[in-house]
Amino acid sequence: MSQVDYTAISEGELKRYFLKNRGDKAALQAYLYRRKKRSNSIIIKVGDSDFDTKIGAAIRQQMKEDKD
Repeated sequence: MSQVDYTAISEGELKRYFLKNRGDKAALQAYLYRRKKRSNSIIIKVGDSDFDTKIGAAIRQQMKEDKD
């Protein structure tokens, strides 16, 4: 069995790989590390007039990242 370079594949590809190879603990660790490393930035403040626009953009961005 060949080694997979987890750093060379996208987060989405790594997730799909792990779901197909659930016994690969290194893949799980690599995926969890990437998820933890992901920024948890504040995207909006209370009372922001562009609330709907910013929330919608953040959701679309997250969905795009999850697809990759």
